[in-house]
Amino acid sequence: MIKKKPLIALFATSALLLGACGSDSSSEGASEEKKVLEMGTSAEFAPFESRNPEGEIVGFDIDLANHIADELGYELKITDMKFDGLIGALQNDRVDMVIAGMSATESRRENVDFSTEYNHSGEMFVTLKGSELTTLESLEGKNVGVQLGTIQEEGAKSIIADEDINFELKALDDSGALIQEILSGRIDAAYMDKQVALGYIEAQDLGAFDDPTTASPGMAVAFPKGSDLVEEVNSVLAEMEESGELDELKKEWLTDEE
Repeated sequence: MIKKKPLIALFATSALLLGACGSDSSSEGASEEKKVLEMGTSAEFAPFESRNPEGEIVGFDIDLANHIADELGYELKITDMKFDGLIGALQNDRVDMVIAGMSATESRRENVDFSTEYNHSGEMFVTLKGSELTTLESLEGKNVGVQLGTIQEEGAKSIIADEDINFELKALDDSGALIQEILSGRIDAAYMDKQVALGYIEAQDLGAFDDPTTASPGMAVAFPKGSDLVEEVNSVLAEMEESGELDELKKEWLTDEE
């Protein structure tokens, strides 16, 4: 679905006149065009993607996407949508790729292709500061929130089944809503990506504890099945890893876990 966007617009009258004069300088650069790479994301997942006070989408994933587009010679176009609609957007060819803090789970691999993993955060349970909820066992009978369509929603269901800990699960559209639910007392904890959780913990003076269960898959770029972009993006990620550029992006955007 990669489209081409002309960089230089020609005035029809000028083109005709110059063409009649036999000048070929007028058409020089007229054929210059840059391919547009359409990317889907969900800008409710700071520090990976969120909107700044000016309304611009910024974050680790956005800088990563811009670097990939530059390296491959594309103009990047970003479409913001709900997280649980991103896989469908790929399947319906509405976007060429998705970078949205998306974990490369086996269930998602049935529907889309993934790049190599570019980050792994792990998960945390976020609570009110001073809460007595400090272990998985303490969640028994409590209300736990997750973001709809995320690996955390899948993971929470697995914890209920595999760890035999029965808590009520509440799925909401975005991570910000989860924090509001905690602050208002409508849920007892939120199960979130660790890097995202750390930002909220600092900003809202919240408590938390790590998920001690098996680590989730890392984050990767998602593509429609059979996309030629997978190999190209993997090459860029490998170069960023080798050059240290990926680590520099992590230092800039991702909260220190120490």
